[in-house]
Amino acid sequence: MPRPNILFAFADDWGRYASAYRRVEGDRTPNALIDTPNVDRVAREGVLFTNAFVPAPSCTPCRSSLLAGRYFWQTGLGAILQCAVWDDAIPSYPLILEEAGYHIGYTYKAWGPGVPPNQPYGGARTAYAPAGNRFGRFSHVATELAPNLGVEAAKNVLYDEVRRNFDAFLNARPADKPFCYWWGPTNTHRTWERGSGKALWGLDPGDLEGRLPGFLPDVPDIREDVCDYLGECLAFDAGLGVLLQRLEETGELDNTLIVVSGDHGIPGFPRGKCNLYDIGSEVALTARWPGHIRPGRTVDDMVNIMDLGPTFLQAAGIEPPECMCARGLLDVLEAPGNGQIDPTRTFVVTGRERHVARAREGNLPYPQRAIRTHDFLYIRNFEPERWPMGDPGGMDNPDAAPPPYEKLASDTFAVYPDMDAGPTKAWMVHHRGEEHVRLLFEMGFGRRPAEELYDLRTDPHHLHNLAADPACDAVRRDLSERLLDVLREHGDPRLVEAECRYERLPYTGVPEPPRR
Repeated sequence: MPRPNILFAFADDWGRYASAYRRVEGDRTPNALIDTPNVDRVAREGVLFTNAFVPAPSCTPCRSSLLAGRYFWQTGLGAILQCAVWDDAIPSYPLILEEAGYHIGYTYKAWGPGVPPNQPYGGARTAYAPAGNRFGRFSHVATELAPNLGVEAAKNVLYDEVRRNFDAFLNARPADKPFCYWWGPTNTHRTWERGSGKALWGLDPGDLEGRLPGFLPDVPDIREDVCDYLGECLAFDAGLGVLLQRLEETGELDNTLIVVSGDHGIPGFPRGKCNLYDIGSEVALTARWPGHIRPGRTVDDMVNIMDLGPTFLQAAGIEPPECMCARGLLDVLEAPGNGQIDPTRTFVVTGRERHVARAREGNLPYPQRAIRTHDFLYIRNFEPERWPMGDPGGMDNPDAAPPPYEKLASDTFAVYPDMDAGPTKAWMVHHRGEEHVRLLFEMGFGRRPAEELYDLRTDPHHLHNLAADPACDAVRRDLSERLLDVLREHGDPRLVEAECRYERLPYTGVPEPPRR
């Protein structure tokens, strides 16, 4: 059989927002509001993973981990966002595929904003975007074009960009080579046009009432912000549809392994991006490969998406190098059943170090590691005296006057820089002193204890920390030991280095202005 093509649709900050997950979650979540026919098609004609998590809920560390097939702390300066530098001595799956005869390329974001940009995918040499990159500002561009073109025609301009960029990649392929293409749109990363969820997609923010997680105030500003984000999720789905259509038109759809996922959870919301709670670390994952993946399957195995690197190599008939400690998913993909397929895939380990700069703290990280099982989430916060979301800029004082609302909605670095700017962040900071908001604000922005433990069977939104509960002591100790065993086994500097590298230069260097 010919080696398969590989199409990887990997969205920036997407999280787990697709209508395919309604059958897992029910109708009381934001997914009840959206229809994503193209993600759903991949799931319907392939497999849907219900427990997929990122190795780190920050774009560059996550992508470093995926591309290298190893934990983020094993990727050198790829383990941080700002100041990231790619180490060419680390094998990456795209370059291994290229060496084995694949035509590789990407459009939009593969690995970044590291130095050199997108280096583990070949850098500028393998970039294909002759039609531009306006898709990354989808709601802004469509809103600008809509008065003259109409909403649907404005969106079609951006879909045509996706098509032309993909065609440029396909047209550059030698006739005898399979391809590996990374489509990495950034539109689900902020910013978004305010009100675009309704204006461009017909989504009603009011329909989110009662569907937000318990740590978010259920108020109009926040419902509208979530609604606008869901509109960007629909744009990602529509762009995926363009790629599927082109593969059908070229007759290559059924010889293509299609994988769809994202690099972490929703940005600009408490406990989302940059957090080890589910809303920050859980992502969509679905795959289609006729003849190898039986259609309509649902898999409950605990999967770390760094496992995708060796999976792509396995699919191409290439043995992953020994330095890839991630476990390829080929056996799970090709298995016939549903539910738990591999009895050993019962947990994932996630973590983070430094995301962006903390000028008042000397650029020190907020180090965390976590182990997630089907029933529990255990988090170890190594430096609990630090601020999880970065320098509060005085906002830890409830009497301090906050920066203007619009500054907080647009300037990530105004306060708490590890949470992206947006209306939700602005609303939370401005209302943090109100009685019904105070506890929720503290949960999202405040300091955290050294250990956190949540029973997901009764507390899916991680509202009740059980780490100090004597009744849960056995569970806490077991999960802590299992987590630390993994960290030691794979050389986590937090455990194996007397002077942890993340506490000193170059990991604490002052970064250049952000290019996210």
